[in-house]
Amino acid sequence: MKHAFTTGAGLAALMLGGCAGLNDAIAPPQLTPISNPATLAGSQRVSMPLPTPVVEAQAPNSLWRAGANSFFNDQRANKIGDILTVSIEIADSAQLNNSTARSRTSTTETGIQALLGIEESIQRALPGTPSLDPAVGFDSNSASNGAGSVNRQENVKLTIAAVITDRLANGNLVIGGSQEVRINNELRELLVSGVIRPEDVAADNTIAHTKIAEARISYGGRGDISAVQRDKYGKLIYDQITPF
Repeated sequence: MKHAFTTGAGLAALMLGGCAGLNDAIAPPQLTPISNPATLAGSQRVSMPLPTPVVEAQAPNSLWRAGANSFFNDQRANKIGDILTVSIEIADSAQLNNSTARSRTSTTETGIQALLGIEESIQRALPGTPSLDPAVGFDSNSASNGAGSVNRQENVKLTIAAVITDRLANGNLVIGGSQEVRINNELRELLVSGVIRPEDVAADNTIAHTKIAEARISYGGRGDISAVQRDKYGKLIYDQITPF
């Protein structure tokens, strides 16, 4: 009875899992609700090495403000909650070729000289008998060869709006942004976060991804196309447990 109950519970779990997978296959992927961009840069406040604080001389009667591009105002993002545009242009390529070769040969012979006089007696009784020295011998040979190559090319060109989520003590800014686009049953998601300098923000309120420290950029998707390209759970489990 206990075995039947266990089998029934297993079948029920499989049916529920199949229904869930069927629902995911029929229904399109849902967009993620709008959330706090600070979570993209991490739940903890960013702490980085800071220079010694320097007090700048104030000029109350000056028409020029430090960091401004004009006498009137600076439209670049510099406060928590401000929005700026991140330009992502990645064109990377890598090519590696490695090869290894190893071989080893060893010979070991072990014996007892004249076998304590027994070998001499055997030779007299049976002339022409082969020598018993060495009594034990070992031979071994091993060889190993390996070769590997990597040829990778990546080309990504995207833009995304990010929000300033924190301002560090030295004036650097922590940014985070996400973007989701759904076309039919395929959802594409772009995430970016990192630390920037206010001086690196261009006059048109944009910044290149190469000027983002601790940059975290993720571009992927989920939906019909991604599901077809992804290995099924059975194959993933098999690849983990198989020793070959």
